Amino acid sequence: MAPAMDDTPLTRRIAHRTGFLAFKTILAVLNRLPYAWRVHGMGWLATRVIGPLAGYRRRALTNLEMVWPGMPGPERRRLADETLDNFGRTVIENFCHADFAAHLARTGTRVEGPGLPALDAARAEGRPVLFAAAHFGNHEAPRHAFAAQGTAVGGIYRPLSNPYIDRDYRETLNAIGAETFPQGREGTARFARYLRNGGWGILYYDIHQPRGDKLEFMGLPARTSTSAAKLALKHGAALVPVFAVRQPDGLSFRVIVEEPIAPGDPMEMTEALHARLEARIAETPAQWMWIHRRWKSHQKAQARSRTLSS
Repeated sequence: MAPAMDDTPLTRRIAHRTGFLAFKTILAVLNRLPYAWRVHGMGWLATRVIGPLAGYRRRALTNLEMVWPGMPGPERRRLADETLDNFGRTVIENFCHADFAAHLARTGTRVEGPGLPALDAARAEGRPVLFAAAHFGNHEAPRHAFAAQGTAVGGIYRPLSNPYIDRDYRETLNAIGAETFPQGREGTARFARYLRNGGWGILYYDIHQPRGDKLEFMGLPARTSTSAAKLALKHGAALVPVFAVRQPDGLSFRVIVEEPIAPGDPMEMTEALHARLEARIAETPAQWMWIHRRWKSHQKAQARSRTLSS
């Protein structure tokens, strides 16, 4: 059944439907290939076709120039292309979730890192855990890795702008393990109840939040939600950063659980999360999604300033 879009303009409905059909066609073609070829192929398409046409490459270049203005042009273009490659691989992996899970199991993906004792303690105490994650490597790989160990991890996700693609994506998310809840008042309330009952969940903190607090990220002001810290404090959950780092072969991952963020002021806790992510980006910068509008409010403010001064 198609999503209800009674208030959506006809032109947008046509664009959504066309985009959905094109996306399904790409998936159908790639799904006929062996898994490794499929992932490599989608990375190539995202780098050479989808990224440039959708404006993602231009956005990545703009963000990179804003954060690292002294970076040489060739290096910036290389990073933008590698970012798009990781983006394409992530998309095909997540939409082919069953094959992705089988591949992770086949390659011996395991959960590791200094935060494991905190997880053991939370499990023994029946205490909820809130994983703080970023769109780094493949952001869904940690849920797969925990599910393979028998631990279901629920979460909140931001619905995609195309409702047809979003419907399929929501099905893939819920198939991993525990339920995922759409971002918004109702979804957040249901997720809070899930944590309150001792559930383990995951929340992403690296997306632009228009009404969020202005915190520094990568040296620039970025509107940021402090919901992860607030939820952890309210429900007594351990706030644990987790990263899935893509390995040089482009197909395998290390799922790394870091030490929990110490309870305190929500803004300071979120700043600590930013610091953890910045450290990961410093190691492998192309694995973070530079195509996101992370500094949207800052860019708008700069544009207004230039307009007023001209």
